[in-house]
Amino acid sequence: MEMYFCPLYSGSSGNALFCQYGETRLLIDAGKSGKTIEDALAGIGADIRTVSGVLITHEHSDHISGAGVLARKYHLPLYATAETWKVMEGKIGKIPPDTRREITAGRDFWLGDIGVVPFSIPHDAADPVGFRLYGGGVSVSTATDLGFFSDEVWANVAGSTLVLLESNHDPDMLRANPRYTAALKARILGDHGHLSNEACAEALLRLITAGTADVILGHLSGENNTPTLARKVSGKALEREGIREGVDLRLQVALRDEPGSVYVLKE
Repeated sequence: MEMYFCPLYSGSSGNALFCQYGETRLLIDAGKSGKTIEDALAGIGADIRTVSGVLITHEHSDHISGAGVLARKYHLPLYATAETWKVMEGKIGKIPPDTRREITAGRDFWLGDIGVVPFSIPHDAADPVGFRLYGGGVSVSTATDLGFFSDEVWANVAGSTLVLLESNHDPDMLRANPRYTAALKARILGDHGHLSNEACAEALLRLITAGTADVILGHLSGENNTPTLARKVSGKALEREGIREGVDLRLQVALRDEPGSVYVLKE
C-alpha cells in the first residue's frame, strides 16, 4: 500500500497538512479557514467528509484557526494534549463534546490504518507536539515550530521516509526587520522559537544519515525568509557533504499560500 502526504499550507500565515494511508485520512493542524481547507482538499481529490480527524500540534492561531469550524460543521474529532485544550478551547469556540479528544506526548495510538506518535517539541506553547505517522513500512514526520532540533525531536523523527522540516527564517533578515520588536525577534531566535535556515540545514544532514529520502522545507516566514533562500542554504549544505539532490535526497519547499505537491510514499 502507499502513503500519500500533501502540505496543503505551511507557513507563518497558516498550516494544514494532509496524510492518507489505506482508508484513513488525517489532517495535521487546521490553521486556515474551514472553507480554505475544504477547497484545498478538494483540489487534491480528497473530500473533507472522509477525513477521520485533525491532529493539533499546538494552540497558536496559525495552527487552529479553522479547527472549530471543521469540528462543528463536519463533526470532525480534534486531537490535542490536555494542556493545549485548556488554552485552545477559548479560541476555537464551542464544539460538540464528543469531538474533543485528548492525547499525550510519547503515547502512541491508532487512528484507523495510521499509527500516530505525538512527541514533545521545544516551542513557546502550552504543550506543543510534533507527529510521526506510520503506515505499513513508511512514515511521515513533522518537525516545525522548533526553537532547536532537540534530542527528543531527533529520536522521534530519525528514519522517517519523509520529514517536513522547519526552515523558518534568515537571522539577518529577521534582525533587520523594522516591523518586528526586539522582544519578538528574541522570541523567534530563542530556544523555544523557530528554526533558522542554517539550523534547518544542519538538521537535514542528520536526517539523511538515518535514511530519510524526502525532506520538505516548511513553515517559512513571510517576512524574514524566501523559498529561494531557504532552499539555497540547505542546498549548499548538501553540496558541501557530497549529497546529490534528486539522487540521494529529494528536497522541496512547502508553499505558504497554496497547496503543495502530493507525495506518494511506497512501502
